[in-house]
Amino acid sequence: MANITAAMVKELREKTGAGMMDCKSALNETAGDLEAAVDWLRKKGLAKAAKKAGRVAAEGLVAVESAGHHAAVLEVNSETDFVARNDGFQAFVREAAKLALTAGDSIETLEAAKFPGAETTVKDKLQELIATIGENMTLRRVAKLSVEKGVIASYVHGQVSEGLGKIGVLVALESAGDVTVLSQLGRQIAMHVAATNPVALDASGVDAGTVERESNILREKNAGKPDHVLAKIVESGLKSYYKEVTLLDQPFVHDSSKTVSQVLKEAEGKAGGPVKLTGFVRYALGEGIEKEEAPDFAAEVAAAAKG
Repeated sequence: MANITAAMVKELREKTGAGMMDCKSALNETAGDLEAAVDWLRKKGLAKAAKKAGRVAAEGLVAVESAGHHAAVLEVNSETDFVARNDGFQAFVREAAKLALTAGDSIETLEAAKFPGAETTVKDKLQELIATIGENMTLRRVAKLSVEKGVIASYVHGQVSEGLGKIGVLVALESAGDVTVLSQLGRQIAMHVAATNPVALDASGVDAGTVERESNILREKNAGKPDHVLAKIVESGLKSYYKEVTLLDQPFVHDSSKTVSQVLKEAEGKAGGPVKLTGFVRYALGEGIEKEEAPDFAAEVAAAAKG
């Protein structure tokens, strides 16, 4: 029997995208012949994943899971919305999100975790699913929030199944107050986050590059004015910008006469103690992914006719 090394398995995985155990089996069956092992995997239908890895996956699902004072949100992408309605895909996303609660806060650690009820990792399980369904799929991103006391509320928009949808939001409320009141408030704020997509909790959390860009725009719009006037315009303009994009300063979508910060303060009486919003996460499916444009078949036919 050929001596199958870890390096050989790794090389075959990189060539085919097949799971580790499948690669090891292929090498054993072919006495360590790499090319023959590739053919063996292709015949078994296990090398399809590699061919699909370059295709854009911008559909899929966002999942939220919570347990006590911890919660996680995970985005798993597929090529088509059709796959998002597949029971096997949904089951995978749900189990992966549950694992995310304890498997660290990076995709790498989640991929390396053992998949429930299987002898393979999450990454290998996904490769098996790709081979079975026939579409490229990716574990894109994961985030977790925790509180010592209080609640982590969640909201899923465009829900296709419990905890699975198009937008997933987590909101962390640190408080020793009434859990029922906190849960209701947290869900309302999570819905607000889904609707308004704030960039940060408050002004201190806004990226320095973003602040500089906004400042430059204000300066250019008011070029030629005295420096002391320009400084006040920039200061005022940034304050207005923060009210639009930071969660605590935004008008509350359920009552626009109040900011989110004011709503939190008013809730302290009902909750029976101080309430602090310590963090939030909002994942919208496919945001930031450059999708392929659908071909304009009419234009192609017209161009061909002219040729």
